[in-house]
Amino acid sequence: MKSHVLARRALDQRLSALRGSEALARPPRGWVKAVREALGMTTGQFAARLGVSQPRIPALEKAETEGRITLNSLREAAQAMNCTLVYALVPNQPLEAMIEARAAAVAERRLAAGGDGGAVEDRGLTAYGLVTERERLIDELLCGNPKRLWDEQ
Repeated sequence: MKSHVLARRALDQRLSALRGSEALARPPRGWVKAVREALGMTTGQFAARLGVSQPRIPALEKAETEGRITLNSLREAAQAMNCTLVYALVPNQPLEAMIEARAAAVAERRLAAGGDGGAVEDRGLTAYGLVTERERLIDELLCGNPKRLWDEQ
């Protein structure tokens, strides 16, 4: 089996526990403020631990809720509260399912456009022949380099 397939499956397995998890949803007022308040830490105390002025803390917390905070700022805030910043992109569905769906969409587009031997109507394919050709194209796309799947719009 190709290394990219094994890597994709391993990553999928790691991410499956996170997919759809309510625990990942950012609190309405942000993680920084939620953790700071849960620890009973004032903005002044947090500022001192972070090495910034007290007015910087509300600005930092606002930046997080507005999606303007940098990863570095989040990492520093986490360290100041003895936390670990966890950063991940969690696909909404399994990676394998995303690859298969993309291969099916590319195959459908190619069949409709006639990119693989002429338009469907011109080739006179039966319904069974069309399904068979679609499956052949999908298999060909899945067996090849997955980078090809993303070349077509």
